[in-house]
Amino acid sequence: MNFSIAVMQAFDGLSLFSVLLLMALGLAIIFGLMGVINMAHGELMTLGAYMTYLTASGFEKYAPNLMGIYILVAIPVAFLASFALGYALERLFVQWFYRRPLDTLLATWGLSLILQQAYRTIFGSGEVSVPLPSWLNGPWNLNSTIQIPLNRVFIIALAAGVTLGVYVLLNRTRSGLRIRAVTQNRAMSAAVGINTRKVDALTFALGSGLAGIAGCVFTMIGSTNPGTGQLYIVNAFIVVVFGGVQSLMGTVLSAFSIAQSQSWLEYFMSGSMAKMTMLAIVIVVLYFKPSGLFTTRVRS
Repeated sequence: MNFSIAVMQAFDGLSLFSVLLLMALGLAIIFGLMGVINMAHGELMTLGAYMTYLTASGFEKYAPNLMGIYILVAIPVAFLASFALGYALERLFVQWFYRRPLDTLLATWGLSLILQQAYRTIFGSGEVSVPLPSWLNGPWNLNSTIQIPLNRVFIIALAAGVTLGVYVLLNRTRSGLRIRAVTQNRAMSAAVGINTRKVDALTFALGSGLAGIAGCVFTMIGSTNPGTGQLYIVNAFIVVVFGGVQSLMGTVLSAFSIAQSQSWLEYFMSGSMAKMTMLAIVIVVLYFKPSGLFTTRVRS
């Protein structure tokens, strides 16, 4: 294998890592704080993708001269739409299933089917896609043999920025302090005056908003349909469990290791065999370390 191929494979792994990370971050926050197995997380990603499609359509119709910046508007729109839906779902639906993990899994799976049908009714069952802004079209030529797509570079930079933002929120703000307090000891947090129900709702909404950003990113590498979210939900859960529930750093490193391993395995074998091999490796690791690679010490 020559140097150019090695660089391209590593970059493909980084691209997959970025999408997995954006999807898994929100899931890790929800799963880590509340223990909620949210099978509808993929549909929140799909909502972000559809909001990006609507934003692009609006710019194309009413402000075609500004199409170059529509993606910069679509990112906050996707986040806010998924945040709002996540908040509503937590208040009206999910909160009634806390401390009942199996019921939560089944209920949110049913919710995912309802949302998929709603998307089919509103947007149709066909694929929709958005045009790339002109400044993200084409490759970045490192040399005569290494060409890196600009849209993938943007996705990696966005994932890095979002991850940094989540870290700062959780570790440098009062809201983050409340989230970490509830995660470590819910009863004591309530005893000192923290509104744990409000923290639950806002945290679920934050995780949902991050899924919306992942959906916005997805439109830059593929088309969207009502079942798009199901493409990543299983991989996102694997990333969260493999890295260790309640560990942000574990989620980041888990997404990186899984994405890079899958990218390199796909170079040497078929895609299906690569995924099966990667899953087998994850199962073996979890057998010997069931709490994940990185865990946070908490009080029950």
